[in-house]
Amino acid sequence: MESGSKLHLVEHSSQAQIPTASYQTVWKKFSQQSVAERDFFLYGTFPDGFLWSTATASFKIEGGWAEKGKGESIWDRFAHQGKIDNNQTADVACDSFNKIDYDVYLMRGLQSNSYKFSLSWPRIFPTGSRTKMNQDGLDYYNKLIDSLLESNIQPIVTLYHWDLPQSLQDIGGWQNESVIDAFTDYADFCFATFGDRVKYWITFNEPWVVSYAGYGSGQHAPGISNLSIAFYKVGHSIIKAHAKAWHIYDKNYRSSQHGQLGITLNSDWAEPSSQNLYDVLSADRYLQFMLGWFAHPIFVNGDYPEALKKQIEKYNQECASIPIQLPSFTEKEKQYITGTSDFFGLSHYTSRLINSTTNSTCVLSYNCIGDFLPQIHPSWPPTASPWIYIVPWGLRRLLNFVKTEYTGNNIPIYITGYGVPTDGGDFINDTLRIESSAAYINEALKAFILDGIDVRAFTLWSLMDNFEGPQGYSQRFGLHHVNFEDSNRPRTPKESAYFYTRIIENNGFVNSSSKKLTQSLTLNIIKRLTGSPASAVPSNAKVVWKKFSNQNEMERDYFLHGTFPEEFGWGVSTSAYQIEGGWNADGKGPSIWDTFTHNLTIQNGDIACDSYNKIDEDLYMLRALRVKNYHFSISWPRIFPNGSIESLNLLGVEYYNKLIDSLIASNITPMVTLYHWDLPQALQDIGGWENEELINLFNEYADYCFTTFGERVKFWITFSDPSVFSWEGYGTGAFPPSLKKPGNLPYIVAHTLLKAHAKVFHTYDDKYRSTQKGLISISLNADWVVPKTNDLRDVAAADRYMQFTLGWFAHPIFKNGDYPDAMKWQVGNKSELQHLSTSRLPQFTEQEKNYIRGSADVFCLNTYTTKIISHKINKLKTFSYEYDRDTAETFDPSWPTSSAKNYRAVAWGLRGLVNWIKEEYNNPSIYITGNGVATKYSSSVDDTDRVFYYKTYINEALKAYSLDHVNLKGYAARSLMDSFEWVNGYDFRFGLHHVNFKNPNRQRTPKRSAHYYAGVIRDNGFPRQKDDEFLYGEFPKNFAWSAATAAYQIEGAWRADGKGLSIWDTFSHTPLKVGNDDTGDVACDSYHKIEEDLAILKELKVNHYRFSLSWPRILPDGTTRFVNEPGLNYYAQFIDALLQANIKPQVTLYHWDLPQALQDVGGWENTSTIDRFVEYANLCFQRLGDKVKFWITLNEPYNTALLGYGYGTAAPGIGTRLGTAPYVVAHNLIKAHAEVWHLYNETYRSQQKGLISITINSDWVEPRNPYKQEDIDAANRHLMFYGGWFAYPIFKDGDYNEVMKTRVREKSLAQGLAKSRLPEFTESEKQKIKGTYDYMGFNHYTTVLAFTANFGNILPMYDADRGTGTTTDRSWLRSGSFWLKVTPWGYRKILNWIKKEFNNPPIYLTENGVSEHGDQGLNDTWRINYYRGYINEVLKAIKLDGVDIRGYTAWSLMDNFEWAVGYADRFGLFYVNYTDPSLPRIPKASTKFYSTIIRCNGFPDPALGPHECLQSEAPTTEPSTVETTLTTLATITNDGRINFLGLEISSVNATAALYTLFITSIIAIVLLAIFSYKIWKTGRSGKQVESTSQTMELSGNQKTRI
Repeated sequence: MESGSKLHLVEHSSQAQIPTASYQTVWKKFSQQSVAERDFFLYGTFPDGFLWSTATASFKIEGGWAEKGKGESIWDRFAHQGKIDNNQTADVACDSFNKIDYDVYLMRGLQSNSYKFSLSWPRIFPTGSRTKMNQDGLDYYNKLIDSLLESNIQPIVTLYHWDLPQSLQDIGGWQNESVIDAFTDYADFCFATFGDRVKYWITFNEPWVVSYAGYGSGQHAPGISNLSIAFYKVGHSIIKAHAKAWHIYDKNYRSSQHGQLGITLNSDWAEPSSQNLYDVLSADRYLQFMLGWFAHPIFVNGDYPEALKKQIEKYNQECASIPIQLPSFTEKEKQYITGTSDFFGLSHYTSRLINSTTNSTCVLSYNCIGDFLPQIHPSWPPTASPWIYIVPWGLRRLLNFVKTEYTGNNIPIYITGYGVPTDGGDFINDTLRIESSAAYINEALKAFILDGIDVRAFTLWSLMDNFEGPQGYSQRFGLHHVNFEDSNRPRTPKESAYFYTRIIENNGFVNSSSKKLTQSLTLNIIKRLTGSPASAVPSNAKVVWKKFSNQNEMERDYFLHGTFPEEFGWGVSTSAYQIEGGWNADGKGPSIWDTFTHNLTIQNGDIACDSYNKIDEDLYMLRALRVKNYHFSISWPRIFPNGSIESLNLLGVEYYNKLIDSLIASNITPMVTLYHWDLPQALQDIGGWENEELINLFNEYADYCFTTFGERVKFWITFSDPSVFSWEGYGTGAFPPSLKKPGNLPYIVAHTLLKAHAKVFHTYDDKYRSTQKGLISISLNADWVVPKTNDLRDVAAADRYMQFTLGWFAHPIFKNGDYPDAMKWQVGNKSELQHLSTSRLPQFTEQEKNYIRGSADVFCLNTYTTKIISHKINKLKTFSYEYDRDTAETFDPSWPTSSAKNYRAVAWGLRGLVNWIKEEYNNPSIYITGNGVATKYSSSVDDTDRVFYYKTYINEALKAYSLDHVNLKGYAARSLMDSFEWVNGYDFRFGLHHVNFKNPNRQRTPKRSAHYYAGVIRDNGFPRQKDDEFLYGEFPKNFAWSAATAAYQIEGAWRADGKGLSIWDTFSHTPLKVGNDDTGDVACDSYHKIEEDLAILKELKVNHYRFSLSWPRILPDGTTRFVNEPGLNYYAQFIDALLQANIKPQVTLYHWDLPQALQDVGGWENTSTIDRFVEYANLCFQRLGDKVKFWITLNEPYNTALLGYGYGTAAPGIGTRLGTAPYVVAHNLIKAHAEVWHLYNETYRSQQKGLISITINSDWVEPRNPYKQEDIDAANRHLMFYGGWFAYPIFKDGDYNEVMKTRVREKSLAQGLAKSRLPEFTESEKQKIKGTYDYMGFNHYTTVLAFTANFGNILPMYDADRGTGTTTDRSWLRSGSFWLKVTPWGYRKILNWIKKEFNNPPIYLTENGVSEHGDQGLNDTWRINYYRGYINEVLKAIKLDGVDIRGYTAWSLMDNFEWAVGYADRFGLFYVNYTDPSLPRIPKASTKFYSTIIRCNGFPDPALGPHECLQSEAPTTEPSTVETTLTTLATITNDGRINFLGLEISSVNATAALYTLFITSIIAIVLLAIFSYKIWKTGRSGKQVESTSQTMELSGNQKTRI
């Protein structure tokens, strides 16, 4: 119809002129209300079991738009067509696809008991059809649902929230009724898959929006504007789809799953703008068009409301040129649709004033069709959205209408969406959202209490800011702010989140809480500590150093899988001055830290984290973390402003009462420290801790705290880190009260503190323990220390250091009431040498000793780092506690650093420390009350180093508990949040949560470490995952077991018999290119040791042997102009010997040793080298092909291209063209490989019947932060530039992968180049390269963690093109090579990647192994551990994943020349003694282990009894031991240690001892035989003695290596 056409007036029946009875009822009920009556605030609560929820939608938060098989949705297409504000997309959105833990974390903080979210149809069925199901999508939703339920959050799952698969839209979308069947099939699949856990289903969310905005106005995807046909057709289809899905659930699933299924409809409230009948009619009609369109068929009679049908009929009569086509339901359909909802889901955001229209023109618009004119009252507060105004009372009226019109008393109403948007301004302090939410929730409460409406749920939209359709990210509905400018997508609670939490806590609105809270003792029953004798000098605890000093790195650093006891106390810690702020609020007195910071005009704790005003915010974090305990301190001057009870400040007491009550209400145990360094300044004015009057004053303060809080607090700590503030406050003056008397004041203060502690302990013990039944202790700080050497003086120095730091307070309390003898002796002697009449260390009376001894129930420990200690005589002239101990401190430079200079992350030190405490103090119950690491203030929420710190430190705590039987009861991470870090102010950040100190809101944002720690708490440690379980089983028959070497690395004979120079000859003879100036001139001398090499291969029992030919040994100048027959004969002879031994040769044509003559003309940068390589290969096929059936063209071309021609760290050492040379070289290598493959395939295969391919290499790559799409993209990009660089052209499509092509092209163009620096293949070249393989040869050693790194565009370079950096997880075992970390699980992952990306080609694993640095002997337990893990992952890939793996090759057969590191790194199964001119090959322990795997063709299951393959030789079955048949000499204890000849030692030491004993026995027998023979044949004694001497020397060497 043309705009402006005249309206034809038609007579209407009187029936159409009457509002529906429901609307009249509601209108009459509320129309006469005064404003005061309408807006009054009602206090009350919702029913028990009320669902408090937040909501999201898949396409608005998930991101991952094309990740892991997800199909395109209509919103992906819509956004990519530029139809969103500022061309924004939802490609990443909130990144929730990678952040399940992050999102559930928020909900735990909120305490919501349900979560409304939607499934992405194209993530589950990428094309919309079950025929293509995406398992990764299912895995995501399974994990989300399981995570919700594990946190006691009910999933409310929407099947369709607007994101139709684009493939279905391509056939018409919801206008095509075939989509109904597609939807119900999808719904059926979801019910079957998730229905055992999901009890609330919603078929469609707001179908009016889908119909109107998506197909009517075109404002939403799919962007269709058709108000006359599509608009109504889509609604019709959705109603039928909903009904069909409901019946499927009702028939097939309800009886077993016991769930509910409904639909969510959206509606404004329609208020007539006047009492005029026409306005009332129009308001009613407005509701029927919006709500009734869907509600009436489903909840009333299966058909559209009469008002809607008649109005459309009227419109069509008056505006006949473009009639509205409202479809009709058949009678059968009406019956099928009626009653198809178990609840009424209602989304409501705003209201409208409705006028009847007076427009006499026909306009094809929604309002004109409905004959109503919606308006806004000027008094209604606006929001950031032009369509949402705040009209709370409209909700109550709408609920009344819904009940009257649709639900009656039989169908419950779930409010499934309400929210208000904001934009700009203060994004945290969202007062408008708080006020409007309170008002709307209160209207729902009125509807429930006053109107008797069965409201069972309230849902706030949205959990977090998200992608808001056409508005992109400009409108913020979230309770949590999301920073979309930060690739981490951090979520920060807004003030409205804390408000909503309070509503949920109260289940509505209450004036005040009348609940009486008490804390029952949930801590372990603690055995009362008793005193023990004084420590020896050095103490008996020195056995700890002996216990751990002999560990090798693998034994020390291996990661232990296991869990803590169920009652283990997980917690976090803070302290009052560091977080509370409110320094002078509500009567608080000044502390010494207030005075100190104000006088020095430095950063201070005046506001700090403002926790004094933010209890709700702090509780939110604690709940989200799931901690059991919260360790905090009370501020003495906040309770007693001048330090004594006469100044009692009840407002301060009220703060702590509220905090403690809130903790207990959240089932969190308060662990309360009475004193954490913030002494009232008034007490410092009378001398502070130098004055013994403070003993009684502290006791008075403690007594008050016990009386006031003790009914609820069951864990008390008197002092935190007394040694720190004694020394720093009174010795160095770095801390307040800033006194610098290092020689005596620290001792005096500590003396006072110990007596004060004891008095408070006895006060609690005598007056309160029997009724309050709590614990009381002191929290001591200690670093772990290790002696620099095993020299007795250094061991004594380390012990002395421990006694001066930890023993200073621990020895009096936990031992004999007095200072350690080491300390008394040291200070006493120093004092005498300083000509003092008495020791500077005060003395306790016998009565005081008895009083102090045993004055703690448990041992509380704060620890952060480790130091190396050596003996050092310090100067006498300066009186100092620090000098008194006569020690020197240092760090190992390899230990990981932190932002705090003196805090290295040395996780194994924690295990040593708690073992020391166990030995020294008779294994007390230990609580770690503070442990953490500092990062700089500029660090982001992606605090990977802190994750590594907690992972490794907590794992060491697990080892101490599980393996050492340390009585560990709890662990507290420091700190809950970033806070005031004493003299470092806010420069250092210890928090699990980031605090923005520049913003007065002091908003708290969880860091990645918070989510990690929450996961550790959830798992109660580190349980072994199913994928990590060891798999017993056999490899396929005829599996190829091999070992590998390379010509330059083993052959030597660099100029022998006419061999030409290689690039590695030149490189290694160039100064500073190879470590230690090593060369391959001799190497292992394999050129002269065919028999020796064959012998060790036989010993190893391999059935294949992979080695390479030396191109310059065969063709000295690289060309066929001269064939060096001696070189060729060497290989022929060796191959014959292999075949005779039934060992099949696997021959590599090129393993990096290009003839120097070819390098002189450009090497692999010159395309002529391709021809030379083909000629060389042709010669090899001619001369050796009848014997060799397994060929490899090139080994690791990636390393040739990048290391040799990019970085220059390998031959030929070119490092000046990093942006071009590697790509050119790689291009030529790929073409060379293809040419040689075709040569063999076309000329030799039919006769020689061999296999030929290429060996590529790659690390597996994980994202550094697996919760971050940017890092996930970086990991994929890194893999594409690594393994994908050569694999895609050869094994996939003949060309480089799209990631590489796009990145290099974009970088090249940005650098002003006309085209990409990555060469292009012609179409004919692509066809020639594609498929040039018979198998994939694959080398793999390790895994890396990748992240995005921006190198800029200034310099063209491979690294900038790739745009990634890499790191490794600190918990991964190291090897002898800096680049190789032990990560067996990565092997299986990359093998599965190959299977998926390249259609499961046959794979031969042509290298895999591990190194030790330097000569580490023969007992290479680390290599056994490596091979056991990696080979087992290969077995899993075959057995569990179906990867087509045909063979495995260990690198390396023997120690050899390891390229640029020379002979420093040893990869061999056989040890090569380079100091012996004969270069003997000596089997390491791993040789026997690997040969056993080969003999057994895998890992026989011990549960099935002894396998026949184990009968001939005892195999190695454990990664850390070399088993022996001499089992009668040793028995294994339950904890894995071994009783050997009466001594309990580690399994590794037992192995060495067994071998030593065995060898010693042999030597003794030999000596005895020689002695007897000597007597019998004295004439030849000289020669025999000489022989015996040599035998003993060799045996001795072997023994020391083992």
